[in-house]
Amino acid sequence: MLEIKPIESLEQLSQLKAQYFSLSTTALDSMWHFGFVPMANHFGFYENDLLVGYCCINSDGYMLQFYLSPKAEVQAKELFTLIAQDNSPVIGTIKGAFVSTAEPAYLSLCLENSSGFEVNALMYQQAESAANSIKKEHINNIAMTLAEQSQLNDFVGFAVASIGAPEQWLNGYYGNLIQRQELLGYWQDGKLLASGECRLFDEYQTEYADLGMIVAESERGKGIATQVLLNLIDRASNKGLIAMCSTESNNLGAQKAINRAGMISSHRIVQFEFV
Repeated sequence: MLEIKPIESLEQLSQLKAQYFSLSTTALDSMWHFGFVPMANHFGFYENDLLVGYCCINSDGYMLQFYLSPKAEVQAKELFTLIAQDNSPVIGTIKGAFVSTAEPAYLSLCLENSSGFEVNALMYQQAESAANSIKKEHINNIAMTLAEQSQLNDFVGFAVASIGAPEQWLNGYYGNLIQRQELLGYWQDGKLLASGECRLFDEYQTEYADLGMIVAESERGKGIATQVLLNLIDRASNKGLIAMCSTESNNLGAQKAINRAGMISSHRIVQFEFV
């Protein structure tokens, strides 16, 4: 008989998480899976006290991950439908799910329980020829420097003003990136005009570098975003890594910059609403 219980420590899920990532057809978005997922509530699936799967639900009631071991006796479709239809008193009400098209098993389960869906974001990867096609003269036009701990407030204030991100979350997020030497800035006359992130993976997906960028609103439309991305791609390539990134489906400006930097999008992050 299957039992669903809250997970107290994510270390309990280390083996199942590894299996989950191994099933994806390409690298998964790091902001979702290493930023949002750890903050979500995790629930374990137990058969005879053996942990055979898990799911995680964010504070808005949306599922972010679902995995069931092939060794489990219960069928994934049966269990997923039970959860999606709010029939688990432990998990409670589920509004829907976020899933990428690179997660075929999870995606199929969402489709079977969906009352509607929309594309939330586009996932990009560096094209095979991108590393060879990067023009160094374009990269050198943008002098990106690693952020220092003393500049944390500058980067936090910049992100708050540019994209409206929450200040408290940014302090921890940027503080960690600075410590890991994964946050860079483009400055002119002492003013931060753009920030860039070249995030590395500690486990899973270690052959990739996940890129992020923000350009000051006053500087947009000048080609700075593309040059920032070229700089970050070059940085990733020098480490022997494949560059990847994502952007919202309605951010046409970012999509143009990413395409100009030689990255292509074959996958999407989809938001599902359940019946």
